Amino acid sequence: MIEDNLIKLEQWFLQRKKTITAFSGGIDSTLVLYLSKMYLGKNGVGCISISPSLKRKDYAFAVEFCDAHDITLEVIETQELLDENYYNNPSNRCYFCKNHLYMSLQKLNTKYPESVLINGVNTNDLGDYRPGIKAADEHDVQSPLVDCDIDKAMVRELAQHLDLPNWSKPASPCLSSRIPYGNAVTLDKLAKIEAAEQLINDMGFEDVRVRHYEEEARIEVPKDKLDQMAILFPEISEKVKSLGFESCILDTEGLVSGKLNRVLLNNE
Repeated sequence: MIEDNLIKLEQWFLQRKKTITAFSGGIDSTLVLYLSKMYLGKNGVGCISISPSLKRKDYAFAVEFCDAHDITLEVIETQELLDENYYNNPSNRCYFCKNHLYMSLQKLNTKYPESVLINGVNTNDLGDYRPGIKAADEHDVQSPLVDCDIDKAMVRELAQHLDLPNWSKPASPCLSSRIPYGNAVTLDKLAKIEAAEQLINDMGFEDVRVRHYEEEARIEVPKDKLDQMAILFPEISEKVKSLGFESCILDTEGLVSGKLNRVLLNNE
C-alpha cells in the first residue's frame, strides 16, 4: 500500500513539474513538501508565513527541516490580524486566514514562474469543517494528498516510511483555533495561549490545547493523560494564571480536536 501510494504521488508531482507548498511545519504539509523535493528537486519550493497564530517552535522546525533537506523555503509575513473579518473571529475565520496566505503565495509566481500552489489537505479534512478549503479552491491551490486519496493515517505511515522527524507528533492547529468564535483574536491572546501550552509541554504533556475563554483558560489533554494532569494541575494552574488568566480549569472530557466547532452544530 505504501509503495502504491508513493507511485501515485510521484505521478502526480511529475505532471506538475514545479510546485510551491504552503508549509506550516505540521505533518501533512511536511510530507507534501518533502515529496515535492524528492520528485522535483529544486523545483519543489516551500513557503511559510510567520503569522502570530503559528507557534514559534513550529516555525523553527520548518526552517530546520528545510535546511536539513536542502529545500528552498520562502518566508512571508501575512497580515490577517489587520483584517476585521479575521480579527472578529467569525465561524469562517479560517477562510480569511487562508485567503491572505494564498494571495501572498500567488505573488511568488513571479519568482517561480509556472509553479503550482499546493497544500497538505488530506481526505479526512474534507469531512471536517474547514472553510480554508474554500479559499484554496478560489486560488487554484491543489491538494496532492486528496487527489491521490491519502488520509491522515496514511500520511503518518508514509512519513514514518520516509523517516520524517515529525511523523508521530500530535497535530498542531493554529493558535487562533483555541479562541471561541465571536471572541476577538489578538496578539495578547495568541501569546498567552502559546506560553501556556509551552509550559504544559515542558511538564510532560506533548499533546495539549489551552482554550482561551477571555479571563479563563481551559486545559485539554488526551483522556489517558487526565490522571497525570490531575496530579500536577494545582501547580500547572498557578503557572497558567501567572500568564494573565484569572482562572484555569481542567476539561475532564479530554482533548477533542475541533471542540469549539460544536457551537456551529448546535446553532443549525
